[in-house]
Amino acid sequence: MSAPAAVILAAGKSTRMKSELPKVLHPILGRPMIEYVLDAARAAGCEKIVVIVGHKAEEVKAALTQHSDVEFALQAEQKGTGHAVMMSAESLASHDGPVLVLAGDTPLLKGSTLSRLLDVQQQQQAACVVGTAITEANEGLGRIVRDAEGNFLRIVEQKDATPEEAAIQEINTGCFAFDGKQLFNALEQVKPDNNQAEYYLTDCAEILRKAGETVVADAAFNIQEAMGVNTQDQLAEIAEILQRESVE
Repeated sequence: MSAPAAVILAAGKSTRMKSELPKVLHPILGRPMIEYVLDAARAAGCEKIVVIVGHKAEEVKAALTQHSDVEFALQAEQKGTGHAVMMSAESLASHDGPVLVLAGDTPLLKGSTLSRLLDVQQQQQAACVVGTAITEANEGLGRIVRDAEGNFLRIVEQKDATPEEAAIQEINTGCFAFDGKQLFNALEQVKPDNNQAEYYLTDCAEILRKAGETVVADAAFNIQEAMGVNTQDQLAEIAEILQRESVE
């Protein structure tokens, strides 16, 4: 079995940053924020990393050329997270092992937490492990729907959620550990049947569960670690956190 691989999503255009610089290249303590995600993936044992580029792709690639373990896959049109991960299929065609899927704008991720997701995936022979967190500040985040016994059922995006689902405090962090082969099998079945007409990566979890595969939702994260950067204020907040961590 291959060592773990990672797919890092870095193709999106962020208008809320109010900057011409691609979001994942915004510096935190002198380093592009995506490099912290690369560090976490490596610390979890990933030996191959595929970065999905799109908006200002050449600029992102140029900033990361010194990373010999990084390959790039182009998402020419932004059609959702599922579509983005599909772009890594060629790079991972010969990969026979687990695949982490991570967001390039989450610089507080820790390798130890990602290792936990990979451990759960291996121990339970799961097709998918969804990394989750519990928070009252769930606005805009995908909710984890479980059955009466606590088993994972599906992830519901806020724009598609019923009032009852919107009240759920367990949220999808956007960090997943998949069996690689199962991931791409599920992606082939994803349909853009949602309010955004996008291919959601999150649909893979429900597709795999309905196919009888093991899907686990693991509350491995605290909400701070899973924090994404969407605004300059959030960028400054995360810089302060990393500065504190560096002197502790």
